[in-house]
Amino acid sequence: MLSFVTWSVNPNLFSGFVTVRWYGLMFAIGFLIGYEIVTRMFKREGFPEKWVSSLFIYVVVATIVGARLGHVFFYDWDYYSHHLGDIPKVWEGGLASHGGTLGILLAVWLYSRYVTHRGMLWTLDRLVVPVGLVAALIRVGNLMNHEIYGAATSLPWGFRFVDNVGAWMHGAEPVFTVPCHPTQIYEALCYVAVFALCMWLYWRRNEQERPGLIFGVFMMGIFVSRFFIEFIKNVQEPWEVSLRASCGLDQGQLLSIPFIVLGLWLTLRALRMKKPSGEGANKSN
Repeated sequence: MLSFVTWSVNPNLFSGFVTVRWYGLMFAIGFLIGYEIVTRMFKREGFPEKWVSSLFIYVVVATIVGARLGHVFFYDWDYYSHHLGDIPKVWEGGLASHGGTLGILLAVWLYSRYVTHRGMLWTLDRLVVPVGLVAALIRVGNLMNHEIYGAATSLPWGFRFVDNVGAWMHGAEPVFTVPCHPTQIYEALCYVAVFALCMWLYWRRNEQERPGLIFGVFMMGIFVSRFFIEFIKNVQEPWEVSLRASCGLDQGQLLSIPFIVLGLWLTLRALRMKKPSGEGANKSN
């Protein structure tokens, strides 16, 4: 039995006239599945299908722009402050989930104001139902990219990742890390569990009738998982080493705390509400 896994998957699914990367494919599959789930939810409740198309555009743009700016300002401003022209170069890598979350919140505010004319929580309680699955697929993309992995481990499921991915993809011999925690897999499994819970809350429990409950549970599930997994994850930027040494936490953990607090507050607030007793469209199956 092997004491570790040697991970040598090429980040490119195939190369040629057009190069398709696993990360981009996982990203796209996640959004397409999410679109289908939200479409079925809106259809179930009798809301206009065009609302889904508008929401899809808002969320895709907000996720990419927000995640990119999150990486720029939260993790690598020292570099980008002197290379402003590199900020739009998303294809070179560098996305931060906390920035993506803030971008989505802004997009949902605009969407709620100009499309549905309903409160933000109405949209968020439905939107986040498939997002756990999308997040899990993105972490699978990170696994394929040999990035965002954890510290060294002697556990039998430790992964040896290619440390010189860029050079290796251009023909160099691979240089492998020591066996490390595959934290991408840990996070993906947690996010799938959050997805399953949100699906159950919506489809079986009709908890969207208590505004903020599904969204609050989602925020806690995602960011509590992220907070604890960060303890065994390598820092993303060198300056985080001193941050972790000084306070015991890295940037990802510090950024997660406000989202955890928001999720807890929304969940407790929603649990004090009583669901409407009348039969509505959202109770149909």
